[in-house]
Amino acid sequence: MTTNRILLLGGLWLDASAWDGVVANLKDAVAVTLPGQGDGNAAATLDDQVAAVLAAVDAEPGPVVVVGHSGACSLAWMTADARPEKVAKVVLIGGFPWADGQQYFPFIPPTDGAVRFPGWEAFEGPDSADIDADARAAFAAAAIPVPEGVTGGTVRLRDDRRFDIPIVVVCPEFSPEQARGWIDSGDAPEVARAKHVELVDIDSGHWPMLTRPAELARILAQV
Repeated sequence: MTTNRILLLGGLWLDASAWDGVVANLKDAVAVTLPGQGDGNAAATLDDQVAAVLAAVDAEPGPVVVVGHSGACSLAWMTADARPEKVAKVVLIGGFPWADGQQYFPFIPPTDGAVRFPGWEAFEGPDSADIDADARAAFAAAAIPVPEGVTGGTVRLRDDRRFDIPIVVVCPEFSPEQARGWIDSGDAPEVARAKHVELVDIDSGHWPMLTRPAELARILAQV
């Protein structure tokens, strides 16, 4: 069971409040407000988000566990790369980090300077199977357009000591067996190079912090 501070990083379209249900059930957890996702900074960049997370890491007197959800898996991994001596473990929820030189979020082109939530059609199936109509409407209404300076940023990784940091992959809309197949086949090269990787299942869609917060908190308490 971890005794380290847990820093929670939300994926696209989320602000720190997305973690409220997890934080309520998890001791020593803090949701980090990411520039461009909840602070009104439409000019935020990926470098700004990295700097914000590193400031949160540096403010802690001891080691931290960094948790990244979806697109923010890369942000969590960049944090580990920049502070390998401070990050005790990295938890990846519903995603894998990109390798050095790749675009942070290449999947949806920006419009008017931001990447907007594309609607639920893009997430039909296992991603959203546990989200009812009311919750979908609330999510879409609250979804924050993410500045293209964030989504168009380049992932930078420089310190191979990151591969010594244990990784926990939390598998929501996919199974641990599927995740292992992707890792072994080369689809997640950064995770494949890590020396310690654990796969943990959670019976949820892509957003377990919203639909299974207590269960997710229990998992994070045990990493």
